[in-house]
Amino acid sequence: MANLLTFHALTSLLLFHVSFVSTATHTPHHHTSHSSNHNQHLQQAYRALQAWKKVIYSDPKNLTGDWTGPSVCSYTGVFCAPSPSDKNTLVVAGIDLNHGDIAGFLPEPIGLLSHLALIHLNSNRFCGILPRSLSKLSLLYELDLSNNRFVGPFPDVVLSLPSLKYLDLRYNEFEGPLPPKLFSNPLDAIFVNNNRLTSLIPKDFTGTTASVVVFANNDFSGCLPPTISHFADTLEELLLINSSLSGCLPPEVGYLYKLRVLDMSYNSLVGPVPYSLAGLGHLELLNLDHNMFTGTVPLGVCVLPSLQNLTVSDNYFSEEEGICRNLTSRGIVFDDSNNCLPDKPNQRSEKDCEAVLDHPVDCYDHECSAMAPQASPSTAGPSLAPAPAM
Repeated sequence: MANLLTFHALTSLLLFHVSFVSTATHTPHHHTSHSSNHNQHLQQAYRALQAWKKVIYSDPKNLTGDWTGPSVCSYTGVFCAPSPSDKNTLVVAGIDLNHGDIAGFLPEPIGLLSHLALIHLNSNRFCGILPRSLSKLSLLYELDLSNNRFVGPFPDVVLSLPSLKYLDLRYNEFEGPLPPKLFSNPLDAIFVNNNRLTSLIPKDFTGTTASVVVFANNDFSGCLPPTISHFADTLEELLLINSSLSGCLPPEVGYLYKLRVLDMSYNSLVGPVPYSLAGLGHLELLNLDHNMFTGTVPLGVCVLPSLQNLTVSDNYFSEEEGICRNLTSRGIVFDDSNNCLPDKPNQRSEKDCEAVLDHPVDCYDHECSAMAPQASPSTAGPSLAPAPAM
C-alpha cells in the first residue's frame, strides 16, 4: 500500500491541521515515476531514510520495522505525493511518527528529503541537536518536534525555512535566548513553551504574522515590550504563563484586537491592569492569576462581549468596578480569591495587603527595569499539558 496524496491535498490537510490518510495507489498514471529505480528523488529519500534508521536505537512499536528496500512510499509514517514542480514525479512529502516513543537522533542526510512539507515527531525520545541540513527543506510547512529531548541553543536553522508556518518546539531542552528573527519570519504558530530558554524576550516584534504564540514555562526576564502591538493584525492566542516576566503590563496589549486567549499567570507583573484591555472585543479567556497587580479590576474588562473566563486571583486588587463584583451572574467563570478586596471571602490578610499597597507602582513614571517587584509570586507556575499530536 503506497502512502499517496496530491501535493495540493497535502497542503490543504496541513492548513487545517489534520493527519494524513493513507490511500492505495489505484490505476496509477503510467507516466508517473513511482519506481525508485528511475526516480532520483525517491533514491535520495531512500538514502536519507536508511541513514535515519541507522541512528534509531529504540523503536518499541516497530514503526520503522518496514523501512527496508527502495519502495519508500510504503514505509510506515512516510507519505508521498506528486512533486509540485512535476506532477509525473513522485516525492516524499511528509513524515509522521507521532507518539512512536522512538529513541535516536536526526542525521545530516535528512536534508536529502528536500520535498518534505511536514515533519511530525511529537512524543518520541529523539535527542541531540538539529542538523544544519534541515535548511535544505525549502517546502517544509509544519515542523513539530514537541515532547522530545532535543538540546542546545535555540535551533536557528529553522529560521532559514522559507515555507515554514507552524513551529512546535515545546517540551524539549533548548536553552539560551530567543533570536529576534523568530518574530520576523512569516510563521502562523510559535510554540516554544517548556524548554530552558532564558534572557529577555526580544524587544522588537516587527514583521510578525503569528496567530498563536506560547512562551510559557521558560526562564525569561524583564518586561513584555510595547512592540507586542505589532501582532495586532494576526495574534489570537498569547500564553506567557510562568515566564519570569516583571514590570507593568503595557497598554499596547489592548491593541491586540483579535485576541481570544490571554494568559499572563504566574509571573511578577505589577501595577494596575491597563484599561486598554477593554478594547479586546473577541477575548474569551483572561488569566492574570499569581502576579502582583494592584488597583481596580476594571469594568471595561468585565463587560467584554465575548468573555467567558476571568481569573484575577492571587494578586493585590483592592476594588472591583460595577458588575465585576458579581460576574458569575453573567454566567462567566470568575475567580477573585486571595486579593485585598473588602467584604469578599478568601482574601489576603490585612498585613500582607499593606506590605504591597503602601508602595504603589506608577507605570508611567518607571522604566521597565525599575518596575520589577522585589517579591516573587507565592508558588511556582503550573506546567502546560503535553503537546497533542497533530
